[in-house]
This record gives sequence, C-alpha cells and structure tokens, in this order.
Amino acid sequence: MTETTVGIGGAAESTDMVLNIGPQHPSTHGVLRLRLVLDGEVIRHAEPVVGYMHRGAEKLFEARDYRQIVMLANRHDWLSAFSNELGVVMGVERMLGMEVPERAVWLRTLLAELNRVLNHLMFLGSYPLELGGITPVFHAFREREELQTVMEEVSGGRMHYMFNRVGGLKEDLPAGWLGRARQSVADVRSRMDVYDRLVLGNEIFRARTRGVGVLDRETVHAFGVSGPIARASGVDFDLRRDEPYLAYGELQDTLRVVVREEGDCLARFECLLEQTHNALELADACLDRLAELPQGPVNQRLPKVLKAPEGHTYAWTENPLGLNGYYLVSKGEKTPYRLKLRSASYNNIQALVELLPGTLVADMVAILGSFFFVVGDIDK
Repeated sequence: MTETTVGIGGAAESTDMVLNIGPQHPSTHGVLRLRLVLDGEVIRHAEPVVGYMHRGAEKLFEARDYRQIVMLANRHDWLSAFSNELGVVMGVERMLGMEVPERAVWLRTLLAELNRVLNHLMFLGSYPLELGGITPVFHAFREREELQTVMEEVSGGRMHYMFNRVGGLKEDLPAGWLGRARQSVADVRSRMDVYDRLVLGNEIFRARTRGVGVLDRETVHAFGVSGPIARASGVDFDLRRDEPYLAYGELQDTLRVVVREEGDCLARFECLLEQTHNALELADACLDRLAELPQGPVNQRLPKVLKAPEGHTYAWTENPLGLNGYYLVSKGEKTPYRLKLRSASYNNIQALVELLPGTLVADMVAILGSFFFVVGDIDK
C-alpha cells in the first residue's frame, strides 16, 4: 500500500490518504499538527507533530537567576500560570532547605485551587463548543471573569500572576479580599449545575462522547499520561492525596480524587467537571483556615544575590492538566545549571498515537478536545 498526500479530492483506490489536521485548525487548541493516514473515513495511523511554537524555555532557565526563572516557568501553560510558578519556587526552596511561612502555604493552596477552577472552566466551555454547542462557553467565561477579578486584585495580573516568590508570596492580601474571594467562590458554585444540566444532560453531547476514544490503563502507564485524563481511565493517582505538598495534607477530608473506569471522552469530561466542584470546596476550606490564622509574614527575607547550594532536587505538583515535574541541578551559582521541565500536556498528547487509529475522522475532534491540552505546555 502506498501513501499519497492529497489536498481537495480523492485518490486512487489502491492508496491511503494522508490528511493534515493543523497546525492551524479550529479543532486544535493552538499550533498542534496531526498527520493522519486515512482509509476512507477510518484513521489507520496518527502522528502528533509538535514544536511549531517552541521557545526553548529550558535553555533560557540556564541564563536567568532564581528570581527571573519564575517568569519563564509561569508561561508554558497559560491557563495554569500560578501552578507553574509554584513548582519552580518549591524546587528552589527545597534546594535551599527553606521553610515557607504558614500563612503563605495556605494562601498558595487557595490560589492554586482557584487557578485550577479557571483552567477547567475554559475546557468545560470550549469542549462542547468543538462539538457544536455554543452556549456553555458563555457561561464558562462569565464564571472565569468572576474568579479572575479576585485573582487580578490580589496579584495584579489577569493571566500571568507572578505572585509566587522564592520563600513565599510577593505581598499580603489587600484589605477585605478574603470576603470578596469567598463571595466569588460562592457565586460560581451556585451556578456550576449549568454544566450538569446543559452539557451532561444533553443527549447529542452524550452520543458524541460515550464510548468514543477509550483510553485503556496500560496506555496511560506506557505514555506517562496524568491528571483528569488518566483518572478517567481508572488510574487512581493524585499527588495532592498521595504525596501531599502545601497544605493538602490538612485538607484530606475535603479533597476528593475523581476516578472513572470507562476511559472515554464522556468520562474525561465528567472527571474535569467533578474536579472543578471539588476545587471550589477546597478553596472554601482554605478561606476558612485563612480567616482563623493570625496576621503574619507571607515571605522570607532573601539575600540580594540568591544562590542555591550545589546539588540537585526534583519537585512535582498536581497541575490542573496533570503532573508537572521540575528537575533542578545547581552548581552553586545564581542561575540553575539545568532545569528540566516535565509538562503534563507533552506526555498526554503522545497517547493519541495509540488512541486514534481505528477511529472515525468525525470522532477525532471529540477525542482531541477531550485531551484538554495547552500547546505551550507541549512546545515548552
């Protein structure tokens, strides 16, 4: 069998058609390219082609000091900026053997969960949009706007917060912020049933997603898939519960790890939705704890030139889209000798090689959308 790349029109019966989805395509969240070999309407081979937006962040880490690398790490998953910063500063703090003030620990946990909600709301709105349902995205942006307002007030940034610092946070909360944050969380929680009724209750959405794109547990482990996508396939693992960091060790009664066994597009959406509900509950628990804490510092005093001792460490976090890992190597200088970033989307998207063959082109959009990736997280 020979392959023929065609544009518009068919090919001879003895050839397969090679179809490029992307790099600029409405069904991809950015410049991802899928090279598909088709036999009629059935996908026989799929190859994700990445690197169109590559910015060399890992190399840039080596030329920036420990304060400046926070800005670089902030940006690869632009929907999870606060969580991205967190992993880097936790790695540096671990190298320094630094204790972070308790108030900063709880504030970081609160802001990380609000950031998780913001990330998930984008996909809860955009995924139905890719399947033809336009209404949910308007609801999603209304809820995002409400939470982004309080995030912007505390940090000064709408998407790239730059609020984490080595040793804690940039500054303490504005006066009255806890009350406004509590009100915003309550407002968003009161309207979250829209997705249960409007999306999950929609028979067209269920028909397009149930039993489609089933990802088995073996493939999850083989490709290092993590986050809601892995848990939708029955992999019961969440760093917040299994290796707690920040204040998650004290939030085990509130934290729920959402797991499904089906592994299809519908299960992935359900995991994302339930995880959003739980993140709002965790945010409420953090707000309650912060209201009880006495006023105190939110950061440590640092020397003018910050140098990490010689050695290496690995820090990892349960980011909204999956596991993020930061392998930091220091030679005792003010810049990292090496900082390897393990981003969730990069591993998750590789599983499409196994998942797409045998499925229909019409289902490809449903499967791709249910993988909840950010291209900057792939092309880091």
